Amino acid sequence: MASTAPETYWAYCSRWEEQIRAFIEMKAGAPDKMFPAAGPGASQGTGLAGLPFAVKDNIAVQGFSLSCGSKLLEGLRSPYTATAVQKLEAAGAWVLGKTNLDEFGMGSSTDNSAIQQTNNPWDTSRVAGGSSGGSAAAVAAGIVPFALGSDTGGSVRQPASFCGVVGLKPSYGAVSRYGLVAYASSLESIGILADTTARCRAVFGAIRGKDPLDQTSQDAPAGAAPLYGDPSGSPKVIGVLSAEAIAKALAAVAAGIEGSPSTKETAAQAASLEQEVQQGFDVAKTRLAALGHRLREVEIPSLKYGVPAYYTIATAEASANLARFDGVRYGRRPSEAENPEDLIDKTREAGFGPEVKLRILLGTFVLRSGFQDRYYLRAQRIRMGIRRSFEELLGSAEYGSAETPRCDAILMPVFPTRAFGRGGGTLPPFAQKAADLYTCCANLAGLPALAFPVSLSGGLPVGVQLLGRAFSEAALLDLVEAYEQAYPFPHPAAYHAFWP
Repeated sequence: MASTAPETYWAYCSRWEEQIRAFIEMKAGAPDKMFPAAGPGASQGTGLAGLPFAVKDNIAVQGFSLSCGSKLLEGLRSPYTATAVQKLEAAGAWVLGKTNLDEFGMGSSTDNSAIQQTNNPWDTSRVAGGSSGGSAAAVAAGIVPFALGSDTGGSVRQPASFCGVVGLKPSYGAVSRYGLVAYASSLESIGILADTTARCRAVFGAIRGKDPLDQTSQDAPAGAAPLYGDPSGSPKVIGVLSAEAIAKALAAVAAGIEGSPSTKETAAQAASLEQEVQQGFDVAKTRLAALGHRLREVEIPSLKYGVPAYYTIATAEASANLARFDGVRYGRRPSEAENPEDLIDKTREAGFGPEVKLRILLGTFVLRSGFQDRYYLRAQRIRMGIRRSFEELLGSAEYGSAETPRCDAILMPVFPTRAFGRGGGTLPPFAQKAADLYTCCANLAGLPALAFPVSLSGGLPVGVQLLGRAFSEAALLDLVEAYEQAYPFPHPAAYHAFWP
């Protein structure tokens, strides 16, 4: 239950920020006030006026930090504002600050940030998830009602699950990426973390749409359901991609790994869900059935190729995108350099963290002459196969066709564990990467996915996600909003909302 407010908004923010360190930069002089009730247009997506929001520090906001969680860009001020942020400001919302992230969005904990460590509001000894952990933690603590993040392989949905908030990864192209520092351009989307499903819908309604500054952006197809359509919540057919089916896929990945027995064992551990996560997944199925939806088991055989295809494509694109950070065009320069090559070497050695270096090296390897066909192009073919597998169940982006989708949405876990701890309780990095199979396929296929909390276990939230047909965000939001009305989402102790 949310507590009554014993303090002003700014004092509340400061107290929480001392504990969780969600922000790299917070706007000075934020108003000390209670926020007014939303107007009558709130349910139509116009209730954002006056609300503060946070922005992940790889999304540009003029005059604010744009560090990407890296020493290389620490202290950089953005000279312009991303389109998504501009649209929210036009709706009357205002930026409270920039949130922490894994360096350049590479990680599952936000502990890969070179700036600071972000803690989970439910248990500050645990991670907030990543890479949008700062945004998720800020929303979970009630510092802001919503925040922007980015999702390349689950970086909005996984921290949303760890922190017990709503996390939307839109369809690829539904939201402009102008102003998002590129990591893997063909996979990533600006996403939303919010305290309620209705708020998530309002924010998505404000930021979606074609942008002349981003050629990959587009409006929803004419046949797609309107964002504010039939609120009746008619029963849907939900495909359940069971934990067993995913475990089978992960076990196949582990079996194909060339390495030591311990490496294989680590991958195998990532194949099975933590008992509390399995119980939460079962709770979600039971409740969705109780709401009148029909559940059917589905399998996607090509899923077992998701992680290797994802990391091949993502690292290849990262190696190309991060080549600009050379100390000449971008990046903090070393004090001394003998020649241009020495300048670049010293800049990257001092500026990039180990995870970023690893992914750049992997990407450079798969793009080497003679290796592109063997790795990168094969991964792209696998990507198309995964996309077709989902389209066979959900329908394609061509809404004018006569096809009849077998499912309206697919229910999946988000991550095999709840928020993990640090030190001895840390999930090994390799296992974290293997667990990306739960989330990365939505990015490979360009589909929308919505994560939401379904239970509390051991004082920690457990989340699940729904995947939908391209540009079916409205259907996913309808499903989860009806779920939330029946089963309200929990909040951490000492949480207070200063807004309706």
